[in-house]
Amino acid sequence: MTITIYGIKSCSTMKKAFTKLDELGVSYNFHDYKKQGIDKDSVQRWVNELGIDKVLNKRGTTWRKLEDVQKQAADSDVDQAIDLLIENTSMIKRPIVEGELTDKNKPILLCGFDEAEFDKVFS
Repeated sequence: MTITIYGIKSCSTMKKAFTKLDELGVSYNFHDYKKQGIDKDSVQRWVNELGIDKVLNKRGTTWRKLEDVQKQAADSDVDQAIDLLIENTSMIKRPIVEGELTDKNKPILLCGFDEAEFDKVFS
């Protein structure tokens, strides 16, 4: 099983996800996009598979602090929204869990923390 969990270390939701993965005995790599950044290909892949509405967190303070013109641009053009996510990684919903279950040869892409979903996917 090769799993990468993307997010920000200090986020409380991330801490729940780390704890759950540890409880389930899932080994993972952590990518802190606050420190390491994130590449456009990854964000594009997430948006293509999950949709911009799932990946873009509009509830956080980073979104609320944007200029109205930036919000309108993101709402009307997915490419501009992706560029905003790369510039403002705090607006990416956390965590993003990506990888493959080797025993099932099944790709995984989860966005946000849902304990029941983690149980279902990793048990």
